[in-house]
Amino acid sequence: MSDTKTIDPKTVACRYIHLWNERAADRRREILKANWTDDAKYVDPLMSGDGRDGVDALIAGVQQRFPDFRFQLIGEPNGYGDHVRFSWGLGPDGADSPIKGTDFAVLRDGRIRSITGFLDQVLPGA
Repeated sequence: MSDTKTIDPKTVACRYIHLWNERAADRRREILKANWTDDAKYVDPLMSGDGRDGVDALIAGVQQRFPDFRFQLIGEPNGYGDHVRFSWGLGPDGADSPIKGTDFAVLRDGRIRSITGFLDQVLPGA
């Protein structure tokens, strides 16, 4: 059973955003190991990945496709129990993000077990 009383939605969301912005593959894998379960899953309308290796490959692919873009939190994350919801933007530093989404995390023992992502705004042809 998870210790849900100590889960801070903002901490979970900030660690998640930090992971997606980490360009060093070895450091990204360390972050995944510390903050995601072995059997973690990620799915959104455009892609999906199973396990830490699958999630790492997705992140590397997004970074390759958008090399000058970074993720940032939009608004205040919230949650209850083992569930966290937060919104994000992906775009160039200092500009409005042309890509925006909302992700829903399910945690186990304080680590991300699954992410279900929704794309709120995308670039044409993305």
